[in-house]
Amino acid sequence: MAFENRAQAGQMLAGHLDKYRGQHPLVLAIPRGAVPMAKIVADALDGELDVVLVRKLRAPYNPELAVGSIDETGTVYLDPETRDLWDEPYLEGEKKVQLETLQRRRQMYEPAGSPINAAGRVVIVLDDGIATGSTMIAALRAVRARRPARLIAATGVASPDTLRRIRGEADEVVCLETPELLYAIGYHYRDFSQVPDEDVVATLREARKPRGTTETGASR
Repeated sequence: MAFENRAQAGQMLAGHLDKYRGQHPLVLAIPRGAVPMAKIVADALDGELDVVLVRKLRAPYNPELAVGSIDETGTVYLDPETRDLWDEPYLEGEKKVQLETLQRRRQMYEPAGSPINAAGRVVIVLDDGIATGSTMIAALRAVRARRPARLIAATGVASPDTLRRIRGEADEVVCLETPELLYAIGYHYRDFSQVPDEDVVATLREARKPRGTTETGASR
């Protein structure tokens, strides 16, 4: 099936994750596309919303293919199946480019609030789709280092092979669609519009507001 949009996929994921309602889960979106989905899940589960910042490391001559990923601390995950595609000088340059992007993005998102502590929490790491799995693996490892009580990976679509790769990184994996061949994540969403950084910041700010307040901060 194809999802109408990320909102529909978010609503469906919320249904699959309903058992965590009442446990105040922390839902961490991988920006940018997953942020509106994660907001729906966090609201449905009475949880909190934040982001986990990771970037894929692009293959030479094929920027759509990930050879690995990097988190904002500089920790790198490399896909062993892509080792023949890059050399050390290229990788060092790509790491620098992506780390600078992460640092800019963190500065952009900081006005919405500091990162929420994941220690001892039920944490759901969410992406709109998982291609090679490198980005999700980096995100899960970054969050695992923060000592959550339970770590869940959630996504709209991923191939069975990719899901097998990430199952060892999470306590639970929730995926709505598992096509044998995943050509592109966008093929599984009728509306796969880009989510701009401005929308991410606005969504995070909205999520940090006390429940029951208006734009001016007055209680309803």
